[in-house]
Amino acid sequence: MHTMLAWHTFSCILERMDKGGLYFLLENQWIDENLMSLLNELYSWMKCRENSRLEFKEAKNTFDITKLIRYCCSFANEGGGRIILGITDQFPRKIVGTQAFQNLEQIKSRLISRLSLRIEVEELFEENRRVIIFSIPSRPIGVPIAFEGTYWMRRGEELVPMTPDMLKRIFEEGVPDFSALVCPDAKFEDLDLVAIHAFQEAWIRKSGNSQLKHIPEKQILRDIEVVTDQGVTYAALILFGTRKALGKYLAQAEVIFEYRSSDITGPAQQRIEYRQGFFTYFNELWEKINLRNDNQHFQDGLFVFDIPTFSEKTIREAILNAVSHRDYKAAGSLWIKQYPRRIALTSPGGFPPGITPQNMLWRQQPRNRRIAEVFGKCGLVDRAGQGADRIFEESIKQAKSLPDFTHTDEYQVVLTLDGQVQDESFLRFLAKLDKKDLDSFTTIDFLVLDYVHKEKPLPSDPPELKTRLKHLVDLGVIESIGRGKSIQYILCQMFYRQAGKSGVYTRKLGLDRDTNKELLLKHIRANKTEGARLSDLLQVLPSLSENQVQTLLRELKTAGSVHVRGKTRAGLWFPGKEILEVI
Repeated sequence: MHTMLAWHTFSCILERMDKGGLYFLLENQWIDENLMSLLNELYSWMKCRENSRLEFKEAKNTFDITKLIRYCCSFANEGGGRIILGITDQFPRKIVGTQAFQNLEQIKSRLISRLSLRIEVEELFEENRRVIIFSIPSRPIGVPIAFEGTYWMRRGEELVPMTPDMLKRIFEEGVPDFSALVCPDAKFEDLDLVAIHAFQEAWIRKSGNSQLKHIPEKQILRDIEVVTDQGVTYAALILFGTRKALGKYLAQAEVIFEYRSSDITGPAQQRIEYRQGFFTYFNELWEKINLRNDNQHFQDGLFVFDIPTFSEKTIREAILNAVSHRDYKAAGSLWIKQYPRRIALTSPGGFPPGITPQNMLWRQQPRNRRIAEVFGKCGLVDRAGQGADRIFEESIKQAKSLPDFTHTDEYQVVLTLDGQVQDESFLRFLAKLDKKDLDSFTTIDFLVLDYVHKEKPLPSDPPELKTRLKHLVDLGVIESIGRGKSIQYILCQMFYRQAGKSGVYTRKLGLDRDTNKELLLKHIRANKTEGARLSDLLQVLPSLSENQVQTLLRELKTAGSVHVRGKTRAGLWFPGKEILEVI
């Protein structure tokens, strides 16, 4: 699709050039890299389905301001999102342009004054067709946004008032850390000395301070702030409580473990209920899981290596996450269901405020901070109490599927860990990488490897993903093909050689910009009499977007290799004069 920014946008860019930044030449205009990036993102969004974070409206001539404010209100209440005017809402989406809201500063000011939120408004032009993008931030924690006396939310295609339970959930976000609250009537005698000693030993190992073993139990708990002058906290009960005390004060603080050999409904082969201080059963729980933890064998030349179906590090981190992040005000128990090749953990309460499956690696918001801090003290988790990065890293290192949160909703978090190794050639590839490089990899590096390996486009958030992509290219772990907007990334040649796919590597490497243009030219030559339609040329290069194919055709046209008859998408492409003379 022909890309052209409006002249006033171009003028703004010229004014900014003296201030630094990256620009590149397109159609004889210098284009701001940020605007170009936004345009590329726009095409990505156009391929997505509408949801509580994304809405498209044609709004060719106008759009009701009241309706816009309601949409912004609902988006803010559900975590933020974007409303895009000037694009059809039905697939395949098209840019039709909009004349609505000519004074963007004025509409931005009205939105801020009505909602007390800073809403960003951006304007783009594609073939002189104007698109407006409203980017709405999430509401503040614990504060729903109202307009006209109503807290709006999305329900399908409709905007409706928020339900009472959703409002209750938002208001409760501002409540202090539940685990740090004192449990009325609970006494030190309600705590299990075995659990306290287990924590004490772990703390000594982590700190290397052998003097800790001489500190009395009650003082130990005061030092980690689970017992205060006001009394025994819920964190103390959850981590160190006796079975009797938990049954009396917090019966839902239990973990139920089941082993099932299949998905068939019926009694589990094994079921254990742990309603006692966490430090009394944490190791035992892993031992129960490990009883049915078989190894998957893989051979690399003369060497055979084993990958456990369930990684101890991954499972322990998942359990610690569930215990420190679940909602203890909810009545349900924490369930751990083991199957031969997967484990599912179900925790009461949805994700903590502001946390989603998409951002959980970048944002840290422990629901029960006091519990997370205790885990950090004894070295079970990082102080932040997150640990999700380790779960993702281990899954990628062992060539398994990424953690799955598909069945999570606002009432429960469901984490499914698939233990089946998906690609043994990827395992061999990681094993052959330089150990220094591998040890230096961050979680983001492993995620980039996973995206490239699975041939999935990198998301725009966080921006560090693209930064680390360049780093991995510099290391030679990943290779780039082509340039500009058509650039693609693949794993290095070693991966394809070990996988027995050297031919695939050659094919992928060969499809660079010049090769793509040659393929288009070959099809145009083959149809020199009747001409080649754009729709047919798109089939020649199915991996490229329409915009990318059009760019290649323009380059061929500029070089005199082809010419077009007709100015719309129905135009026909023919070989240029030079080609015709040869033919």
